[in-house]
Amino acid sequence: MSSEAVAKVSDDSPEKEVIKGLVEKARAAMAQFANADQARVDEAVTALAWSIYEPGRAKELAELAVNDTGLGNVASKIMKNQRKTFGCLRDLSRVKSVGIIEEIPEKGLVKYAKPVGVVAAVSPSTNPAATPVNKAMFAIKGRNAVIIAPSPAGIGTTAKTVEYMRAELEKIGLPADLVQALPAPVNKQLTQELMYAADLVVVTGSQNNVKRAYSSGTPAIGVGAGNVPVVIDETADLDDAAEKICMSKIFDNSTSCSSENSIIILDSVYDEAIAALKRAGGYVCNAEQKEKVRENLWVDGNLNRHVIAKDADVLVDVFGFGDDAKGNKFFMVEEGTPDPTSKFIDEKLSLVLTVYRAKDMDDVVSQLNTILNVCGIGHSVGIHTNVPEHADRLAAEIDVVRVLVNQAHTFGNGGGFNNGLNFTLTMGGGTWAGNSIDDNLNYRHFINITHLVKTIPEDKPSEDALFGDYWGKYGK
Repeated sequence: MSSEAVAKVSDDSPEKEVIKGLVEKARAAMAQFANADQARVDEAVTALAWSIYEPGRAKELAELAVNDTGLGNVASKIMKNQRKTFGCLRDLSRVKSVGIIEEIPEKGLVKYAKPVGVVAAVSPSTNPAATPVNKAMFAIKGRNAVIIAPSPAGIGTTAKTVEYMRAELEKIGLPADLVQALPAPVNKQLTQELMYAADLVVVTGSQNNVKRAYSSGTPAIGVGAGNVPVVIDETADLDDAAEKICMSKIFDNSTSCSSENSIIILDSVYDEAIAALKRAGGYVCNAEQKEKVRENLWVDGNLNRHVIAKDADVLVDVFGFGDDAKGNKFFMVEEGTPDPTSKFIDEKLSLVLTVYRAKDMDDVVSQLNTILNVCGIGHSVGIHTNVPEHADRLAAEIDVVRVLVNQAHTFGNGGGFNNGLNFTLTMGGGTWAGNSIDDNLNYRHFINITHLVKTIPEDKPSEDALFGDYWGKYGK
């Protein structure tokens, strides 16, 4: 349990009574939904998707999110509200989650999908609209009910989002209480009590919340911190790489855990790559400006909430860069090689990109490990290359769940229309990151499977078939 862990509340506490009421309503709604067939479930999922995808609401919720939290920008959040939801709906429309979902005659197995129960969905301030809808779609696909625990900073946005989801469910004749949210004021105690009372906890955001979920005694899924490093090798299309890095880095002002926090450039193309990044909108800080970034981006060792996820023109003023830096889209700080004691090696949640240079791929692997051992292990890396073996090597040697090749990382890591990852806003980092999943969160995490097991012709090899080679080498 972390130092910020919350003690279990007493049986007669106000928090316990609030959660008891929400869970009772959730279970009653699930009972009404229990006999829904696949078509009806898919209709419910589509209703939730439309609640945020509808252009007017996508824009309204994006504006509300930026106003509530001060994080990111409206245009990106509109895109996130629609693109992530559309991709998730595509994925969910193609899979079964009700009744028999798979039969394997040769093994005598038939798989039946069942709900997991009431889902507690803890959501971050960076995505107070898109993440609740994303998790609700997964939960409803499994015929569960979901109770959203908003970030206090984004509670207004999340409350409005849940209101729209409930209205769409009612419109199609389903109980609105399939989707609920914690009432204001949301605090750690209320969220913790929800974790105790639910059947499954799914946490995106604060690592303290992730740790509390895992120690709650309730089955839990939490995800690790991002700190994505991306490699540019000597074979990369430099302008294409630079454009993709820029597009990814500036999306929602780098609020995404999949945003590039650093790049490693091979020596042989370092100057050319920097020039390409400048053409794409990057600004290289000089030594004095680098110190200004260091002084303002962190306060007492922690990221400055008044600086993170702000527009580029705001950062120019905050950092005191002057007119020369105006009009640029992101800011590069050159570090040479990764220094574990430097703050620039860590996740920055801002339009600041740390730049390293490497001698060769051996050096690249070493630098990636240094970076990820500080923060981000398990999550993701990227590479821009035309040598498949370079990407293969990273996948074989770096302890991350995802290695993206020649992609804008933010747009591909959580699922893309041109890659095979599931669309999601919650990305597991495996045991490397202290997570229970090594996948993009998806519907499969929201169903239990009953296995109907029939007899098949005996499949029992001889002792010699299994032990023969061993006996021949080492004796009996």
